[in-house]
Amino acid sequence: MHPSDDQETIPHKYKDAAEASRIYLLPNALTAGNLFFGFWSIISCIDAKYVHTASPNNGYMWAVFCILLSCICDALDGRVARIGGRESLFGAEFDSLADVVSFGLAPTLMVVFLIMDPAKGFPIFTQLSYVIGFIYLLCAAVRLARFNVITSPLLPSNQTAGGVPSKDFVGLPVPAAAGMVASLVLVIITYENDLPKLITFALPVFLLLIAFLMVSRIPYPSFKKFAWTTKGEIGTFILIFVGLIVCAFIFKKVIFSIIFMAYIFFGLFRFFVKQFRAYKIRMRKRNNHDN
Repeated sequence: MHPSDDQETIPHKYKDAAEASRIYLLPNALTAGNLFFGFWSIISCIDAKYVHTASPNNGYMWAVFCILLSCICDALDGRVARIGGRESLFGAEFDSLADVVSFGLAPTLMVVFLIMDPAKGFPIFTQLSYVIGFIYLLCAAVRLARFNVITSPLLPSNQTAGGVPSKDFVGLPVPAAAGMVASLVLVIITYENDLPKLITFALPVFLLLIAFLMVSRIPYPSFKKFAWTTKGEIGTFILIFVGLIVCAFIFKKVIFSIIFMAYIFFGLFRFFVKQFRAYKIRMRKRNNHDN
């Protein structure tokens, strides 16, 4: 059998370029909203750094909330497209381009302008912030490109009509990484006079960890199987809802950083637990074989 024969038996997800490039209004409007808030976050960062230098915190605050609004738009556009059966190749590409701006470039400016601000008394941070900022942006772009490849309709595994999407992302999702950076900015703005100097040296390491996790193979939950029709016990629902409200009230100034930090380290913890269990199974099999 020739390779061409194999290709002919694979059903294509889109029959032609016109179908693949359809622009569906609601999901793409949400993606445009994602791009808009990312753009406004960048404008707010520049404004805080070079225009309102006497009181820049308001600008950075707006930048943070714009990124969080971008996260909401990004979470909704794909879900709306899947629910309405309005997915298209154009929508996927448009979403990735918007994500590069909102979750790549906007957080990078936060890293360079505020998180690693050379005015903290360490001039070497000027050059270091440029390097770490570019590494973060590069890893975000690579992560998005890899996601497009993994989910491409050109892959035979993605062309089956009954294919079930994976419940995990490969690597830390770019919106979660951007949310973590934005929440760090929020903490720095809120506690700028109370933060220990040690955190100045810890932040570069943490930012590089976030960049590495984006391009890693560590799985992170995608929550794709969670739907509005998901059922649960009413007592559990009330307990979770009340718990979230209480936590948000007690830790209102750091709640976003707690959420994103928990997500990041949950993925790491789950990965290492699975690796440890796999190692124990291999050792047990080896011991049984030796005996």
